[in-house]
Amino acid sequence: MKFMLIVKANADTEAGVMPTEQELLEMGRFNEELVNAGVMLAGEGLHPSSNGVRIAYDGDRRTVIDGPFSETKELIAGFWMIQAKSREEAIEWMKRAPFRDGQVEIRQVFDAADFGEAYTPEVAEQEDRLRTAIAGQHGAA
Repeated sequence: MKFMLIVKANADTEAGVMPTEQELLEMGRFNEELVNAGVMLAGEGLHPSSNGVRIAYDGDRRTVIDGPFSETKELIAGFWMIQAKSREEAIEWMKRAPFRDGQVEIRQVFDAADFGEAYTPEVAEQEDRLRTAIAGQHGAA
């Protein structure tokens, strides 16, 4: 099962406060544990929402809204993608994360089987083609 581990933003991350060397080293050690366990697929920190934009969709109209965005509790500061055997395993990993405050939201990623009959052989073939193309462009799926 794949999970997205969403690090919630706070006043510091939205103000662009960067982690200390010690915090970076602690996070690096945690990431090493995830990699060595074969769990980590990806992980990144994000710039504050002041550097971001949102695109609102209304029929054929597209509206670009510049950041910053006011609802800090709804924003994210970073994420991991992991492969775990269960939601409980994902929870146990994140209990070990070197955070002293804040929140991490854990969300399971849809699998092909979750789509039922809508996931036809044609859709599966398209998905496989795209994953192969991505792997060829970036060296990993």
